Amino acid sequence: MSLGTGPAAPARTAPGTSLTAARRVRELARTVGGPAVDVLVVGLGATGAGAALDAAARGLTVAAIDAHDLAFGTSRWSSKLVHGGLRYLASAQFDVAHESAVERGVLMERTAPHLVGAQPFVLPLTPLVSRGQAALARAGFRAGDGLRLAARTARATLPVPRRLSVVETRHLAPAVRGAGLRGGLLSWDGRLTDDARLVTALARTAAGRGARVLTRVRALELTGSGARVRDELTGEEGEIRARAVINASGVWAGGLVDGIRVRPSRGTHLVLRPGVLGPLPAGLHIPVPGETNRFVLVLPQDDGRVYVGLTDEPVEGGVPDVPEVPESDIGFLLDVLASALDVPVRRDDVAGAFAGLRPLLDTTPANGSDSAPRTADISRRHAVLTSPDGVVTVVGGKLTTYRRMAEDAVDSAVAAHGLGAGPSPTASLPLVGAASPQALAALRAPRRLVRLYGTEAPAVHALGARDPHLRAPVLEGHPVTRAELLWAAHHEGALDESDLLDRRTRIGLIPSDRTRALEAAREVLGETLGSR
Repeated sequence: MSLGTGPAAPARTAPGTSLTAARRVRELARTVGGPAVDVLVVGLGATGAGAALDAAARGLTVAAIDAHDLAFGTSRWSSKLVHGGLRYLASAQFDVAHESAVERGVLMERTAPHLVGAQPFVLPLTPLVSRGQAALARAGFRAGDGLRLAARTARATLPVPRRLSVVETRHLAPAVRGAGLRGGLLSWDGRLTDDARLVTALARTAAGRGARVLTRVRALELTGSGARVRDELTGEEGEIRARAVINASGVWAGGLVDGIRVRPSRGTHLVLRPGVLGPLPAGLHIPVPGETNRFVLVLPQDDGRVYVGLTDEPVEGGVPDVPEVPESDIGFLLDVLASALDVPVRRDDVAGAFAGLRPLLDTTPANGSDSAPRTADISRRHAVLTSPDGVVTVVGGKLTTYRRMAEDAVDSAVAAHGLGAGPSPTASLPLVGAASPQALAALRAPRRLVRLYGTEAPAVHALGARDPHLRAPVLEGHPVTRAELLWAAHHEGALDESDLLDRRTRIGLIPSDRTRALEAAREVLGETLGSR
């Protein structure tokens, strides 16, 4: 079912969706040591929050926990793209490609059109791109449009790919080197305004369906009937009983369930300040020299920043809470930029960098590490595995297909434990803030806020309209206002400065900006605590 095209929704929060510190305390007290819930979900990234929503939408009682915050792990470190599955056609993974295209359409047209829009990309045909490579890429883009058609995504949602003249290429990609340029290829894909905000919307929608969303609660031990947990704010430990347990902890999944082997892969992005590359009407696909089907992406953001990524490198040893970005990754990405751009991008132009760890399922024999494939060649197909004592683990996959991963995990939990629940309704369940494009366009709020908050944008905007102090930017040169920080503390479960700066907003992607914004974040948290 598609979203309606009627008038815009009222400027208020959806009933029961606000996440607050007080709600966390109440629901934690009900859950730890209390009656068993139907489903306990461990991990509140996109897949875990999606599983919590899926189970709650089927009428099951749900508790969902995370040792840190919403979108603390891999889900906030993506390219912010909702891929249509084109790259999987090249490796003959037709089922994964079709699944990706379907899920992209679900997000863009039904569940989160405020957060996911069409992003144009230009592949410049520089002298480093042979005519054979150009023909192969053009065929690939046509095949990608075939995936769109097979997924029944409207042409109005994703325009047709086409060849560009030299003049058109220079207009859409003025930073590209002009010498020897033969034109370009224009393609379209889905792009998230913010991946962490998608997770926040999922968690709040789940809460509106009755799920208990509990951050700062660490799972110390999992069994098929629940978990031993610790409240990371107080240090208190206890038990959460459940009829079914879903392990959606991503790269940390193997630490909670025996027999799960995850092979993390590091994907690094650079963050460039506004203006470094000049105007960017479109994103760029820049071929990696020496590779036939690998590109570096140049991704303009709504706040003026530009992301450049990404790498695909194996990670050995323990899994860190926040991955560090090695200089070798930064150098690699800068070298690829230099191969195609007229505008020089130096190390000093890199204002920040971030890396996410892909939770790839390791299917190589335990003693076969010498013949293990490159992480770039490991399938992105997800897997749902059930341990001997009944814990359901979902691993692999990617951000685009989080909803399908969540559905499959809940299906397995329902079947394994005989829970009374029907099929998943989430393919047609709008998230908090969602509305039709017509309704979103009619909202009386700045477009930037609409793309972040959807139908709640007028309420966020009204906070600043009533109070000049809240209307002020958190820091000079960045669009985020104090009103957005206050909204995050009152409705989105933000408990500390990191929640506000690193996940509800993305100010923290540039360390110097984060430092300058800390005082404002502390003031807002102090005002929030003082109002209780």
